[in-house]
Amino acid sequence: MSDEKNLSDDLNDMLGDAKEGAKKTADKAGDFAEEAKEKAKEFASEAKDSANEFAEGAKEAFEGENKKLVCGIVAILIGSLGIHKFILGYTKEGIIQLIASIVTCGIAGIIPFIEGIIYLTKSDEEFYNTYQVGKKGWF
Repeated sequence: MSDEKNLSDDLNDMLGDAKEGAKKTADKAGDFAEEAKEKAKEFASEAKDSANEFAEGAKEAFEGENKKLVCGIVAILIGSLGIHKFILGYTKEGIIQLIASIVTCGIAGIIPFIEGIIYLTKSDEEFYNTYQVGKKGWF
């Protein structure tokens, strides 16, 4: 009987130790979860700020006063379609560029490539005054 009592006491001690260990682990997991929740909130806040900053920059680039960078890159990459002209508000010139590229099987695409380089090498103020205020359609 004494052996059964000792075995029962040992089992109760082990059960108590297991409960205590489980409680400590649960507490640590709770602390970890709380910390992860705080980090997630910080990350979400930073991501939201970054997204807002990017949106403002994109809006400024596409709708802002000076469209130099957008027009220059578009002219170099897909200028044959005349999109850079449409961005600047030159509908007639954009249509002419598109038709010229089709008629010449793309050879007229050299014109917007050169224009893109010209756009990007001008200062912001010079580009704005020449192409947006002065409405110079070509080169």
